[in-house]
Amino acid sequence: MSRPIIELKNVSKVYELGKVKVEALSNINLKIYAGEFLAIVGKSGSGKTTCLNLIGCLDLPTTGKIKLLGRDISRLKDRELSKIRGKTIGFIFQMFNLIPTLTALENVILPMIFQGIDKKERVERAKKLLKLVGLEKRMNHRPNELSGGEQQRVAIARALANEPKIILADEPTGNLDTKSGEVIINLLERINREKGTTLVMVTHDMELANRANRIVKLEDGRIVKEWKKKIV
Repeated sequence: MSRPIIELKNVSKVYELGKVKVEALSNINLKIYAGEFLAIVGKSGSGKTTCLNLIGCLDLPTTGKIKLLGRDISRLKDRELSKIRGKTIGFIFQMFNLIPTLTALENVILPMIFQGIDKKERVERAKKLLKLVGLEKRMNHRPNELSGGEQQRVAIARALANEPKIILADEPTGNLDTKSGEVIINLLERINREKGTTLVMVTHDMELANRANRIVKLEDGRIVKEWKKKIV
């Protein structure tokens, strides 16, 4: 295989809670390749979200190295990490995290403003993305006027706004009913397949995880199992 787009080398993360030290991740070694759909699974407290936060430049490891597109990001300053996040990574959260006072269109436009993209291009790209997720007729609605599934589709469009190489999804169907959840995972699969966007998804739902090409299981902050989906 080619060089990994993301690589974790002997990564550990320790949180200090007063006098107590909690090891959230312990000696993680993981390679993620361009165009992969990887699921990270495990019970609550297994270290899934911590792992995703480290990959997404939202946190730094206590020890070990993290390489993103061949660059060591393990000791970068917040400002540098923020730049990398904006250009390289799109985030999808369980709670949607849309700004309630903005319309769907404005929510999708917002990340592009921070990247200095021309106003005309921002609007055109946001409209295309909302059409991609099937919300071209709802783009002027605010989050409280949209269903949970529609809000998550806006969040996916927003995650794609800056044309990231990587999308990180933290329990993307966790707050949705079964039907809406199926729409979301189908959409993520389509984006991964057609755009070649690397997709890393954290979930406790094994049925959902089995839609990925590869699965990594965490227990107590350690990788205990890894397997690829069988091609039928």
